[in-house]
Amino acid sequence: MRHCGARRPVSPMRRDPPRSSARPGTGPWDRSRPARGAVEAAPTRPARGEELRLYGLNAVLAAFRARPQALRKLYLVEARIPVLQPLLKWCVAHRIGYRVVETADLDRLAAGTHHEGVVADLLRAPDLALDAWLADLASGPQLALWLDGVGNPHNLGAILRSAAHFGVAGVLLPAESALALSGAAARVAEGGAEAVPLVRMPAAGEAPARLRAAGFALAATVVAGGDDLFATTLPDRLVYVLGNEGEGMDAALAAACDLRLSIPGSGAVESLNVAAATAVLLAAWRAR
Repeated sequence: MRHCGARRPVSPMRRDPPRSSARPGTGPWDRSRPARGAVEAAPTRPARGEELRLYGLNAVLAAFRARPQALRKLYLVEARIPVLQPLLKWCVAHRIGYRVVETADLDRLAAGTHHEGVVADLLRAPDLALDAWLADLASGPQLALWLDGVGNPHNLGAILRSAAHFGVAGVLLPAESALALSGAAARVAEGGAEAVPLVRMPAAGEAPARLRAAGFALAATVVAGGDDLFATTLPDRLVYVLGNEGEGMDAALAAACDLRLSIPGSGAVESLNVAAATAVLLAAWRAR
């Protein structure tokens, strides 16, 4: 890990807002001499299932509101102290390390410039098992998304943002899928990642039967050849199955669904991006 020059550490706040004693051109990431109230730099990519590095103001605040006990480390620029006062008070009360740093330090921690002045390391929320999710699901109309191969973190983030907006009950992931929430996805989701649970399905072939037993119909979303989304009566309990960004849905999975739906358009472009298509699909179900 690259080390910056020495910086006098910033102590955690007590009653008064903390002020930065950072000097330009210095950095806090010296593992050899951790200071009181300081934190050590975590790996840029925490291991899956352990810690998740979040960045972006809405993403960090949403995670703190939903799971404050998961917070492990916090880094912020001085300008963010006023809006992050509740979070900083939590850090002091629960002995969670935080540090006021320079923007360049956050650029390195977030591996980019889209951190909006704050980076946080949290314990990753585990995916729910399908049976546990179904057991806790309320009766009546419910909508879920099945992501069959979606891999781009920005698409995942945009999907989670739309899902949160329209009240989706869960995002279902195949057992073998490597897809997981990342910092980039959480930032794009603007807090939506905390509002919509990720649900890990059982081995291939078992999930459709369990979903149907819970009253769900499965709708394959296809670029062409499906029923007109806007002319179709949509079930009260529905799972939209979405294919990946390049090849679309698995043909066998599409054939096993109860419905095949397409979004009609002008034909000027072949199709919508999967995240944009998701927003249209969710709005259509909500307006049914």
